[in-house]
Amino acid sequence: MTIRTIVAATEKEIQDALKVRVEVFVVEQQISKELEFDGLDDECVHFVSYDGEQPIAAGRLRLIESTGKVQRICVLENYRGKKIGNEIMYLILKTAKEKGLSQLVLHAQESAIPFYEKLGYAITSEIFFEAGIPHVEMNLKL
Repeated sequence: MTIRTIVAATEKEIQDALKVRVEVFVVEQQISKELEFDGLDDECVHFVSYDGEQPIAAGRLRLIESTGKVQRICVLENYRGKKIGNEIMYLILKTAKEKGLSQLVLHAQESAIPFYEKLGYAITSEIFFEAGIPHVEMNLKL
């Protein structure tokens, strides 16, 4: 297993990230394509992890003034528990710092809260629902 995580720089790499999102969010979690594809992808920085040539994880960063909104973090089921999500999150953090952002925010599915807490994120909201799934807002000061 040769894993590499990159900032998606080509249309193919962005499409690879979108394929992973469809597999995890639309197929596995039964989120509608209309909710998953919110029309904001063109204004985001995309990240994708590969095992060889196969895309296996993805995420995006949306810049909102001095804040980065971390979104759509996902790892294919067979690759979970192998620290690939950490690689995506570290590259997002590095990119955010390079862009001079002051903080990162995200909406974490309730089941993913411990993952984000280990990365230094703190809960900043009560539980709310997105796409019928319980979430909390989390924040990381840079």
